[in-house]
Amino acid sequence: LLMLALIVSTETQVVHRDFYFTGCSDTEKEDLVGFDGEELWHSDFIRKEGVVTLPDFADPISFPGFYENSVNAIEICKQNLATDIKVYKPTDEQLDPPDASIYSEDDVVLGVENTLICLVTGLFPPPVNVSWTKNNQIVTEDVSLSQYRRKNDGTFNIFSSLKFTPAEGDIYSCTVYHKALESHFITKTWEVDVAVPGVGPAVFCGVG
Repeated sequence: LLMLALIVSTETQVVHRDFYFTGCSDTEKEDLVGFDGEELWHSDFIRKEGVVTLPDFADPISFPGFYENSVNAIEICKQNLATDIKVYKPTDEQLDPPDASIYSEDDVVLGVENTLICLVTGLFPPPVNVSWTKNNQIVTEDVSLSQYRRKNDGTFNIFSSLKFTPAEGDIYSCTVYHKALESHFITKTWEVDVAVPGVGPAVFCGVG
């Protein structure tokens, strides 16, 4: 895994940080631009285009030529990685096992569409794989995976989301696969329990 991170600080009364990140390995490649720890843009190498990730309320920003530059940056990254592998002797690889949590994006109402988030934190190195189940059946539709977010300590966060409509008795789980984990995977579950009428509201819980 080879990574290049460029951070530019602008200081008046407040310090802001722009960052540009390029990373590659035998199986992964990533190129993104951010500001103050938040991603602004990344390359989608499958769709062969750049993706602006600003929230809807933000002023629009364009990134002309950034995708083409990122393709070149990844090629250079792969060349440098191949050279480094030949020149430097292998050392013990840093391995940081991820932690995971599962929660709903919005307050849960039975029968109303929502989104489940499986947040994976503190992993190194990428990649990590995330899979979902509903009532012990594998789910592949309406599933998405974010870009990797690099933390100040060098590890990464990533999250997977699943669109769903909660119903009484349904049980969802996300399983995270990473080579640093003792069993190579961890599973978190989320289920809906309906309280007895008159006792309290419905209870929605995530279980490790």
